Amino acid sequence: MSAAVRPAGAAENAGAKVIIAHRGASGYLPEHTLEAKAMAHAFGADFLEQDLVLTKDGVPVVLHDITLEAVTDVEDRFPGRNRPDGKFYAIDFTLAEIKTLNVHERVDTKTGKPAFRSRFPQGLGQFRIPTFEEELQMIQGMNASRGMSAGIYPELKSPAFHHAEGKDLAAAVLPILKKYGYWGKATPCFLQCFEWPEVERVRKLGYPGQLVFLMGKTEVRMSESGDAVPLDASALKRIAEVADGIGPALGMVVDLKSPTLAPTGLIDKAHAAGLVVHPYTIRVDVPVDASRPDGAILFDAVLGKAGADGVFTDHPDRGVAWKRGR
Repeated sequence: MSAAVRPAGAAENAGAKVIIAHRGASGYLPEHTLEAKAMAHAFGADFLEQDLVLTKDGVPVVLHDITLEAVTDVEDRFPGRNRPDGKFYAIDFTLAEIKTLNVHERVDTKTGKPAFRSRFPQGLGQFRIPTFEEELQMIQGMNASRGMSAGIYPELKSPAFHHAEGKDLAAAVLPILKKYGYWGKATPCFLQCFEWPEVERVRKLGYPGQLVFLMGKTEVRMSESGDAVPLDASALKRIAEVADGIGPALGMVVDLKSPTLAPTGLIDKAHAAGLVVHPYTIRVDVPVDASRPDGAILFDAVLGKAGADGVFTDHPDRGVAWKRGR
């Protein structure tokens, strides 16, 4: 794995494409459960992702949303604990309370129907929300027992929301990374965030490891109060002064409306600035469009033609198979 982890600005080995298990093997088991991470590890994923939020008592847990109702039975176990907007926020529950929840496959909270119809059936199995430390211990244990070196890819979820609630997500996460040895450019860890001010702040807090700035649009907000600016060479150069890479949405690196899924050129520009590029998210059970029903063609388009350094996927087995096929 060390070949896949590089200092900022260093040349990327063209063959060292990394497959990042998006919320684990979330195409097969409920997202962010330890079971989904174990399956992704068994598939041979290079990195396993951890979205992180804080509990009421300040413990980082692995959960994609700052709310609980889309992936747990919180409404049944804690009726009336929602806020006026109807949502159940993780930050309003202690770790002990969150540990009583059963995790299920993601649902559309408006309809109550599964977000992905062909995935793990609702109502089966018992799954729990893990703490960040529990997951790191399991990954390091599997690395030892299987003779592997799968890395981690934590995300600071909605840090501005946490600050508004009087909590500091980064301050809770960074000591855990240091405790478990993910401290420095050479360690198998990328720390990611959608909020640029927090990316800058993490550096000021002394984090020496690899940082990735996530984005979903071709314009990015580089300050809390300023307007969004185009993601041009100037913006990429500024990003590279702080971060090691960018994590753009798939549609930012390939033209999803193009019959050939043509590269947009963003990856070349980012590489010129010395940044790695890890787009999100390939789901092979979600059609690119009606004429291209197999989302797996995106592996060749994104990693091959467009030249991304890695990619997030709900189906890491398919990404690993693509690498082996090359």
